[in-house]
Amino acid sequence: MMNILFVAPYTPSPIRVRPYQFIRHLAQRGHSITLVSAADNAAALTELRTICRRVVAVPVRRTDHLLAYARAVPSELPLQAAHCLTPAMVAAVTHEIKHGEHHVIHIEHLRAAEIVRVALHQCGDGPPAVLDAVDSITLLFERTLRRGANLSSRLRALADLARTRRYEAAYPHRFAAIAVTSPEDRWALMTLNRALDRPGGSPIIVAPNGVDLTYFQAYTGPRQPHHLVFTGKMSYHANEAAARYLIEEIMPRVWAKRAEVTVTLAGAEPGPRLRGYARDPRITVTGAVPDLRPYLTEATLAVAPIRYGVGVQNKVLEAMATATPVITTRQATVALSAQPGHDLVVAEDANNFADTILTLLADDERRAAIGQAGRMYVERHHNWQQSVSRLEAVYASAGTSLPYRQ
Repeated sequence: MMNILFVAPYTPSPIRVRPYQFIRHLAQRGHSITLVSAADNAAALTELRTICRRVVAVPVRRTDHLLAYARAVPSELPLQAAHCLTPAMVAAVTHEIKHGEHHVIHIEHLRAAEIVRVALHQCGDGPPAVLDAVDSITLLFERTLRRGANLSSRLRALADLARTRRYEAAYPHRFAAIAVTSPEDRWALMTLNRALDRPGGSPIIVAPNGVDLTYFQAYTGPRQPHHLVFTGKMSYHANEAAARYLIEEIMPRVWAKRAEVTVTLAGAEPGPRLRGYARDPRITVTGAVPDLRPYLTEATLAVAPIRYGVGVQNKVLEAMATATPVITTRQATVALSAQPGHDLVVAEDANNFADTILTLLADDERRAAIGQAGRMYVERHHNWQQSVSRLEAVYASAGTSLPYRQ
């Protein structure tokens, strides 16, 4: 059993699925977890207090974020790393390092990395720090610059890209180990390290996202006819870009041949443009929903026309877990070992995507076969227990904490 100090820039929850599932499964395996996180989800914090030994929830206001960004601007610190770099967050982590008896610090995301580095610097020493980088933010920003949904997302990526490249390049010399969701993200971080920093250093390991296979069960009951669903947090720029591509470019091609096809955009915080789509009676825009499963299991097909992104797309895995046949773009399959045409279907452009939707809507037998194969794929390859086992091995092998490096 290990005592783990888990530091997150937001409250782990079923929406922030990766840290949430890591905490749940680590606790189930007998580890003792102290969580320090921003206090942004009261319901999730209530549940986490029943799982963790101790939960320290730090209020972080919008003004705190803005002040942290302002302090970072004259420096080389990425704005992402400054997101929750508030005195209260640093103080909470510093207190736990000084007074807790932790074997390892688990850092969730680039947004929490500098909090822990500053706290360790203030303490002078501490347990080894393992960073779950999740994805390469540099890679995400580079793709956002090329295909971002709007000018605002592209400008934000441009503003932080150079800083983020330098910061991520130094990961192997700042943390005892680094975890990511996919081999592509590992390759991106290793390439940055070789190009911009001292090659070598701590290991970068792949711990893929899993699916809660008890929660997302295979569904074999009746579904709505000719109904599509796209899921995800709609305020995230890559999801907004995908939703706009679906409604504005793919669906007109589908409706030209089958006007009765309906589509649901299921996910929190859709912006004005996405909400406006609901004026068409064939389109439903839900906003936040307490449970995505009914939207997945009522759909004939799950569609994920991802234009750009990094890491593992949970929306694809969750749909596959419910045995809902998935059509997606090649970008969403880069981090997966799923077999196109068998476990899911890949479409390359708007015409191909629309044709694939129409073909599958007309073929009940093939839809069922793809849905069943998708479920079997996630059972084999995306089990949270497997990823947690990799984390445990990293924790056990992590050496002494690395000195603070400017």
